[in-house]
Amino acid sequence: MAERDKKLIAYEIFDVNDMPLQTAPVNRDWMDRSDQRFAYRCLPLAIANQAGWFIHTASGFTAIWDGGLYKNNVRIEFDPLGGPPAASPSGYVDVVSFGVPTPQVVQDLRIMSHFGSGTFTVAIPYLFRTPPGVNLWVKGPTNWIKDGAQPLEGIVETDWLPATFTMNWKLTRPHYPVHFARGDPVCMVVPVARGLAEGLEPVRVPLRSAPELQREYEQWQQSRLEFNEGLEKRQPEATQRGWQRDYVKGVTPSGARAAEHQTRLQLREFTGAADAHES
Repeated sequence: MAERDKKLIAYEIFDVNDMPLQTAPVNRDWMDRSDQRFAYRCLPLAIANQAGWFIHTASGFTAIWDGGLYKNNVRIEFDPLGGPPAASPSGYVDVVSFGVPTPQVVQDLRIMSHFGSGTFTVAIPYLFRTPPGVNLWVKGPTNWIKDGAQPLEGIVETDWLPATFTMNWKLTRPHYPVHFARGDPVCMVVPVARGLAEGLEPVRVPLRSAPELQREYEQWQQSRLEFNEGLEKRQPEATQRGWQRDYVKGVTPSGARAAEHQTRLQLREFTGAADAHES
């Protein structure tokens, strides 16, 4: 693949200073709060966290759905600028206070109820161009949990489309306010090769048809069983180890090393090259 064909270009449609594209971090708040941060021991989880770029919301807001089908059944209430939420934010709000400046609440027209069915929409300020044969999987931030809202995901052919797309979320609990703080990730973009899944030939066979793999599996299964029993009985060796690290090390139960193995991703940040489409 030529260098030019490796470029992932984000053309800026309008001011993007408050909605930057950034590599997705490995950290998640709920994983930080897990007992002894055990959630980070799951390498597939940690790798998935980093496998794309985040777009963040420029405004804090709360979305509330009354259960109806139409776009006016979703209400978006924006956070005030520089203060606690006002009683009923709607456009610019002036609430009487006792000598305390009233925070302004400004509607962000990039965040709206547009499609109905309990969804809200965030306009994306970029038009993406991927290399030939590469789509963008437009999704919610991986393993970033938001109670009461589910990101709606799509795959876009961004190697030819002369248009942008929106990011949409489905509210799942009527009358439950779902809050997004300013700077929260609302979208994640992940490049995927077009036709990869279609080009694979799915085959289902008994494990016994691959004797060597079956031996490896049974060895792993027995090792996992013994280790978990050791933890349950608080055996010193098991409790000192805490968890099995073979997968993290890229090692099979028999001691063979994987030919290729990743323990972290190092995606590049988007640069500001004005002539990216020419270089």
